[in-house]
Amino acid sequence: MATIYIDNQPYQVQAGKNLLETCLTLGKDLPYFCWHPAMGSIGACRQCAVKVYKDENDTKGKLFMSCMEQVRDGMRISIADLEAKEFRAHIIGWLMTNHPHDCAVCDEGGACHLQDMTVMTGHNYRTYSFQKRTYHNQYLGPFLNHEMNRCIQCYRCVRYYKDYAGGKDLDVFAAHNHLYFGRAEDGVLESEFSGNLAEVCPTGVFTDKTLKQHYTRKWDLRMAPSVCHHCSLGCNTIAGERYGTLRNITNRYNGEVNGYFLCDRGRFGYEFVNSPGRIRKPLVRSRLPEATEKYPALKAASSAISAGRVIGIGSPRASLESNYVLKKLVGEDNFHHGVSDVDHDLVDLSLSILRDGAARTPSLREVEKADAVFILGEDLTSTAPMLALAVRQSVRQKPLLEEVSQAKIPVWQDAAVRELVQSEKGPLFIAHYTPTKLDELATLTFFDSPETIARLGFAVANLIHPDSPEVRGITEEGQELAQQIADALMAAKNPLIISGTSSGSERVLKAAANIAHALVAKEKAASISLVVPECNSMGLAMLGGHKLESAFEAVMNGYADTVIILENDLYRRAGAATIDQFLKNCKQVIALDHLHNATTEKADILLPAAPFSEADGTLINNEGRAQRFFQVHPTSEEIQESWHWLAEVGTIMADEQISSWHGYDDIVKAIAKEYPELEGVRKTAPPSDFRIAGQRIPREPQRFSGRTAMQANINVSEPKPAEDPDSALSYTMEGYRGQPPSSLIPFFWTPGWNSNQQATNKYQEEVGGHLKGGDPGVRLIAPAGSAPYSTAVPQKFIPLEGHLYMLPLHHTFGSEELSNHSPSIRERIPEAYVAINAADALRMKLDEGQLLSFSIEGQIYQLPVKLSQTIPSGTAGMPNGLPGVPFAELPAWAILNRDIQWKQQPQTTF
Repeated sequence: MATIYIDNQPYQVQAGKNLLETCLTLGKDLPYFCWHPAMGSIGACRQCAVKVYKDENDTKGKLFMSCMEQVRDGMRISIADLEAKEFRAHIIGWLMTNHPHDCAVCDEGGACHLQDMTVMTGHNYRTYSFQKRTYHNQYLGPFLNHEMNRCIQCYRCVRYYKDYAGGKDLDVFAAHNHLYFGRAEDGVLESEFSGNLAEVCPTGVFTDKTLKQHYTRKWDLRMAPSVCHHCSLGCNTIAGERYGTLRNITNRYNGEVNGYFLCDRGRFGYEFVNSPGRIRKPLVRSRLPEATEKYPALKAASSAISAGRVIGIGSPRASLESNYVLKKLVGEDNFHHGVSDVDHDLVDLSLSILRDGAARTPSLREVEKADAVFILGEDLTSTAPMLALAVRQSVRQKPLLEEVSQAKIPVWQDAAVRELVQSEKGPLFIAHYTPTKLDELATLTFFDSPETIARLGFAVANLIHPDSPEVRGITEEGQELAQQIADALMAAKNPLIISGTSSGSERVLKAAANIAHALVAKEKAASISLVVPECNSMGLAMLGGHKLESAFEAVMNGYADTVIILENDLYRRAGAATIDQFLKNCKQVIALDHLHNATTEKADILLPAAPFSEADGTLINNEGRAQRFFQVHPTSEEIQESWHWLAEVGTIMADEQISSWHGYDDIVKAIAKEYPELEGVRKTAPPSDFRIAGQRIPREPQRFSGRTAMQANINVSEPKPAEDPDSALSYTMEGYRGQPPSSLIPFFWTPGWNSNQQATNKYQEEVGGHLKGGDPGVRLIAPAGSAPYSTAVPQKFIPLEGHLYMLPLHHTFGSEELSNHSPSIRERIPEAYVAINAADALRMKLDEGQLLSFSIEGQIYQLPVKLSQTIPSGTAGMPNGLPGVPFAELPAWAILNRDIQWKQQPQTTF
């Protein structure tokens, strides 16, 4: 620790830290632009000037940029010094020279870092009266609006986009104060993380285009803490609503999970909530008219359940509470996971590895600290984008620890660090069957079938520890590759193994577990991260349940005749013919969902479930972290959470336990009591009766306006605000105005700091660190270290003549169900295709774009060919979940059309 003096007041701080960061951590209001906690310092804007003195006798001092100064013991500085204040005022005046007078219409207005800093420096009036510099704005795609005239040349955008996120198509052009930040030409920004520019930019150069289409004043949004529903990582978000529609998603800082950033699918996929395909009224199809009120629909559902032999089908995109209440309603023996059998087995295996394995699962923050990474069978940018972003930071760890520390350059000196390191990277090995966007960072990439990738993994594990089974029949080249990977992992201090379910292979998962086990056995601080398919896949697995196939068998064999389907389109889980036959044989189909789909169209009784923004619930992410999401705004009685509908059905049926529940808290208590492993769910957020100084936490900012006018078409008198019985949040601007517990923070705001990412500083224990009181979420799983090494080493992959082994391919935009209903996301979804090995296509006499006809389990497909140089010979790749592509449980053997005659050539495999 070091003692520094700020305006003659002593403070105990950490030596070596950035001075600006230290001042902000101490609660000082010091203006800045170019510095960012996640990206460090470059000293571009000169806005954070302070007076630094030699010692206590120095009365003159010198101006220094605080973001470029290192804290040292005995340092004396002044923020309030008149010369420093005048210098900062001069800088802001210079930066504002060409800035337009458009705050009233700017999309960033009211949440603008530039506005905050002009007020902080006392820059109230413009002195520049000449013609301003103007630029042409670019089309950057469906996510971002570009207004270059507002730029103050802080360089944050290109530093984030190029250096941090690895983007290639946004840069800075020209020089001096004639700078242009954009693309070489108009076009869609290619990075899957481009939406973060809207929050990273301190002005209104890059703004959320989807918000612009809805509404442009952030202070008039009612907001609540939420969790992203578009992958398994559980990134924290803030959902904003106005006039009953969801208007935007912004980042909610969590020091252990997503930090300051979100992926574009998580940021812009929310628009499915506003879809015209929403289910807004209960339907009982046996009645005319179909639309009914709430209670007749509940009565019809309870009567159908009472009269039949019922089973329930849960969902990995529904909350833990909804799945639990369904399980209690139908009984443990009648509850089935609504996922394909392959996904069911793979997620169960993933859970077993996390529970019984030797290595712990890291948070995303910990992934960034890994100094050697081995990825087996996952295209992270497509299946878990923020994990891919964390891996991008991890490859810097080795050069940071070695070269930068030896040169005694502080890590936060970003420009100096990057100049020293250049293109040096730590070890990253990727084994997959198609290229990924992380390949450009990889030390080595290996392309082959899942079976061969598993063999490589088992071989690496055996080289690390001899107790792991040996792999027979490895070529000399394969042995050298495995040795290179094993040596790099053993040389690392924090090696990380990443795998997941997307390749559809149990053997790949088991190989990854063996490597992690072997490293731990060698006393390495190894960790393993496993990607699972959906936002609550892990929670559903922890709750337990039977396979979907057994639900089909129960109905087809006459053991059940009524089914309750919870937030699940079964046509995405099994073949269309199978689902058609299953639903046809059901006497009654009761469905709860928020969007019309092929399954809800077959429902006899349809109950409108609330989506995430209109619901309370808990999700458990891929690392076993339980996190709470909250309802943003009240809804009509016809729309409510699935757990609410099911609990009311159970009450009508006089179910003893369900009838004893009086709200959300009681359901959570019941889960914790029945499942000891889930006991931590109670700690994810304070209960609904939590108050601070007798007050709730307001969802609306103090500047929220128009509350009476919004309801003027109903009543000119302001109605009584709705009350929330399920949380400690209020639906109004009235309530406690201090800092609530981290899980209840609905938005980041503090006097003088209106910008979301900048106001976050005031909520952190130290800038860029954890939130005060701890980050949201509770880890439920710890490795027991009791699992033995797996011996399931696969045989070499052997192609089959007249067939192709069809492998699943994933896309950031298109593979996830809910985001596909967002108009902006739809613009980024690729056309359907089938990827074929280029040499195989030549032998089959197929050209790029030509239709390939094949069948899987009787389902016929005709898809245009896309040639691949990396997908293994004898295999092919089919996109998972793309609109218009019928479901197939992959991997699977595809039978080629008889017109395609070819003979598989022998090949050398690992």
